[in-house]
This record gives sequence, structure tokens and C-alpha cells, in this order.
Amino acid sequence: MNRVYLDWNATAPLRPEARAAMGAAMDVLGNPSSVHAEGRAARAIIERARGQVAAAFGAEGADVVFTSGATEAAALALAGRGLRGALIEHDAVRAWVSGDLAVDAQGRVTVTDPAGSVLQLANSETGVVQDLPEGLAVSDMVQGFGKLPVAFNWSGARMALASAHKIGGPKGVGALILRRGTDLAAQIRGGGQEMGRRAGTENVIGIAGFGAAAKSAARDLSEGVWERVAALRDRLEGTIADAGKDTIFIGKDAPRLPNTSCILTPGWKGETQVMQMDLAGFAISAGSACSSGKLRASPVLRAMGFDEIAAASAIRVSLGPQTTQDNIDAFARAWTAQHAKFRARAA
Repeated sequence: MNRVYLDWNATAPLRPEARAAMGAAMDVLGNPSSVHAEGRAARAIIERARGQVAAAFGAEGADVVFTSGATEAAALALAGRGLRGALIEHDAVRAWVSGDLAVDAQGRVTVTDPAGSVLQLANSETGVVQDLPEGLAVSDMVQGFGKLPVAFNWSGARMALASAHKIGGPKGVGALILRRGTDLAAQIRGGGQEMGRRAGTENVIGIAGFGAAAKSAARDLSEGVWERVAALRDRLEGTIADAGKDTIFIGKDAPRLPNTSCILTPGWKGETQVMQMDLAGFAISAGSACSSGKLRASPVLRAMGFDEIAAASAIRVSLGPQTTQDNIDAFARAWTAQHAKFRARAA
């Protein structure tokens, strides 16, 4: 069976550029904190990647602190700050904030106190994109980075979270981007690496891959790759809408990521759909990858006003640059066949 991968919001395939950069970094011997030639060579890899990530993020002149991923970046940015957020935030953010910001039926968040709040750029489940207010304390830009033109210096946020594997870099590396002069207390203390913000010998190989992936992702944006992906997403939704008259496309009337479709058919459990599509050869999800398997209704959809049954009846189909029209049409046929069986059983 030829598998079709439609879960790009969970993780993206490793880019060839990232693989090549990581392979080259494996041959560099030195510790990047050492002052000899071998150490300076390793340090040069890190600083090159730091510049690549900053350029792709529109963050020249800002600080890029490399971490083990966006979850660690969230802890570094949010610990002890007492910020407010919304229930649609990723679990890595919700762990550190009080979730009481208002969310409307389209998944848009109202922020009344930007300096005391955190707001994601785009939601991983629905794809809904937010307007970031000036003076925002922190923004989770993990899903938007690489799919939307991101300019951190113009975003209004003081800090932002990023993850390598969402843009075709390796898993296990991320970054916190922050404006110069922003107060930040290290959570991992020790040798003082990363400008004293995050101790521990840097993951030179992973960071090299992150930098290369960021440079490649910026090129995709400039070449209009995601406009083609958006057209495929719209084709998928149009086909499914013709077959599933009872089906809702979450956030369709709000700005969304170009690759994300959250498809809700009331009463047809999302977990069931994921298994059915998996058996048919398609990888999709029933929500955020970090929440998958918890067998609970999506807190994102609950916050948007859907009841428990509806909130447990959604799937997320997320596309990428390698997705083809044949992939989309084949998925639509498989989904439509299973939908017909669901309707027959429910009749």
C-alpha cells in the first residue's frame, strides 16, 4: 500500500537541505564552547544557523536562544510570569498560563491586556490565524512559522516560540526568539551557554539542521509554494462538502493557515476516522499531536462553543509542499466512502 502523509502540522518530513547540513555537522569535532580551532568550527555552525533562523523569522537584531524544542522554549519564556492565555493554546503553553481569554465561534481570541498575555499566531488544530496586538508578551509561532510570512520585528510580540521539526528540520530542537533587553531567567543553569539563558552544550547537529530548514522554508514562502497548497486544501474541502452535507469546516470564515482543514461530522468520532483512514493508507490526526491518544474532546473546539460530542468528532488534515492533487483526490474518495457507511449506520 502506498501511504499518503497528511499530518504535516504534527511534523514535517526532513528537508534534504537539513539532512545535508546535519551530515556535515557530524564531521565537526569540537565543543562549541572551546576556544581552539575545532571548537571555533563548531561555534561557527551554531552562529550560522542562528543567523538563518533569525533571517527566516524576520528577527534580525533580536536574540535567538536555541532549546530542545518549543516546549522548552515555552517554559523558558513563561515560567513565573503569570500570563493569561486562551483554552485554544497548545498544551505546552497552557501549562504555564491561566486560560481565561475569550474565544469566539471562529476561534479568534480577544486580548485586552497584551503585556500580560500570550497568544498563538496560528492554531495547530483549526489553522485559525490570530492578529497579534502590539506589546504582546509571548506568541507561540510554531505552526505559523514557515507557512505564513512571519516578521517577528513587526509582530508586536516581545518573545516567540519556534520548532525545527514543523518546518522540515530535525526533532528535538527549537528556539525562543526575544527582543533585545527582554528580561529572561534561565531555567536550565550551568555553564552559561546561549548567552546565559540556557545552559548545556548546544545540539550542534540539530541546530545546523534547524538553520538549513529555516532558510529553505523562507525560500518556499517567497516562491509561492503555500499558495499551491492552499488551492489543494480548498479542493479537498469542496469535494468533501459535496458528499458530506452534515460536515462543518472549522474556522472556514476566519483567516487560516494555507494547509490546514479541520473537518467535523457530528457523531462520527474523530479517533474512529483516524483509524479508518490509516487502514486506507492515509495519515491524519484528530487534533494536536501532543494531545493525540488522550481520548478526550478537543479543548480547542470546546472553547469555540462546540458540545462534547461535536468536539470529539473532528479530524485534522494538514498538507505540505509534497502533497499532490492525486493525494487529495484519493483521500476525498476514501473519506467519502467511509462517510457513506457512517450515515447508513446512523440512519
